[in-house]
Amino acid sequence: MISRSAIGGNAQLALRRQCCVKPANRRSLAAAVSGSTSFSYDTADVGGVKVASRDVAGPTTKLAVVAKAGTRYQSAPGLISGLEQFAFKNTNKRSALRITRESELLGGQLTSYHTREALVIEAKFLREDLPYFTELLGEVITQTKYTAHEYHEEVEPIIKIGQKKLLGNVSELAINSAHGVAFHRGLGTSLYPSSSTPLTRYLNESSIAQFASSAYAKPNIAVVANGASQAELAKWVGEFFTEVPSSSASTLSSEATKYHGGEERIAHDGGNSLVIAFPGSSSFTAGGSYKPEIAVLAALLGGKSSIKWSPGFSLLSKAASSFPGASAATTQFTYSDAGLLSIQFSGSASAIRNASAEAVKALRSISDGSISKEDFIKAVASAKYNALEEGQNIEAGLVATGTGLVHGGKAFQIDQIGKSIEGVSADKLKSVAKALLEGKATVSAVGDLYVLPYAEELGLKI
Repeated sequence: MISRSAIGGNAQLALRRQCCVKPANRRSLAAAVSGSTSFSYDTADVGGVKVASRDVAGPTTKLAVVAKAGTRYQSAPGLISGLEQFAFKNTNKRSALRITRESELLGGQLTSYHTREALVIEAKFLREDLPYFTELLGEVITQTKYTAHEYHEEVEPIIKIGQKKLLGNVSELAINSAHGVAFHRGLGTSLYPSSSTPLTRYLNESSIAQFASSAYAKPNIAVVANGASQAELAKWVGEFFTEVPSSSASTLSSEATKYHGGEERIAHDGGNSLVIAFPGSSSFTAGGSYKPEIAVLAALLGGKSSIKWSPGFSLLSKAASSFPGASAATTQFTYSDAGLLSIQFSGSASAIRNASAEAVKALRSISDGSISKEDFIKAVASAKYNALEEGQNIEAGLVATGTGLVHGGKAFQIDQIGKSIEGVSADKLKSVAKALLEGKATVSAVGDLYVLPYAEELGLKI
């Protein structure tokens, strides 16, 4: 048995409520919960902390602290990976074991991860347990102990495993390489430190604690929830986030992103991957720098069919079907002040060589205006669906909203992004494709360099 004294006050209240509820009533919980069917976020400022919530009807809630502390803001390699791994470790109030036991008793799930622009500390739980988990997240960002034994026994080994995992993944190596070639520093910093990075020179519990004191400040964080009312969230954030510093110990700076372009080739015997990338669009939450035509272009190029047993309408899926052994996928990476439109190929080196040449031809056909009206209509519809599905997705909408707010932007509003994509014309699409081909491309090849093509062989400018 676990004694009640081992559980925090809010956890005790939550458990008492659960014990008093009859089984029949608990089974009908989904029918009695509050909430709406709207996917728009309500935003507010609570004591200097940016707060956003989307009160979607349902019995569960997802809550996250999104901090402006992604890899582009770290002052030394590996800092964000270390800070991510320290989440939910020992704090001044609770041990890591106690946090785990209390969360499990309430049916909660805890996780942390980072992107190039943000660190996300996240909890998923039953709706009525919002007070407990709001208190927990506030405690994590203000009272975590950054101890030497936890760093060496629990944090450092995980970081080293991540380095080995990255080394064996040619697709991730190619994407990280493309970001580095395209943006150099800032957004060009690898999501995870490479195996050759001298981490011992930069990383320890003290440097991570110092980075945390800069990242976990009111100007740098947003608290975002799905499945909670704005009034309830604001109430508990106002109570449990009072100890968050009003300013950073030191400024987390990153220069305005500049696109460079170029080429990098990495020999690897574990597979093949080729990335052809161009400057893309910033995120929708960034405001005026968002370009919906890039989303339509990504959908038209495509690579993977949305219809089973069919090659699909996208230009790359048709091209890849002619070269067995190669797969292609177009992705737009969006950030607060820049973006990267990426076409990634995987498979045998010879198949990638042929498929990538066809991809460049497909892009040229778009710039020439030779695509059919039907394919254009399909691309707009597909881009709109993809954007709305991402906005409807709880995880993606939560991170996009939090990242937008901490970078001075706005919340992710699902209705507005759909309208912007509908406004893209065939002429806009033609113009953006032509501009990309006339500018510098980014090409990263990982694998059998004897066969994988150079940018010049594909007719691309670097």
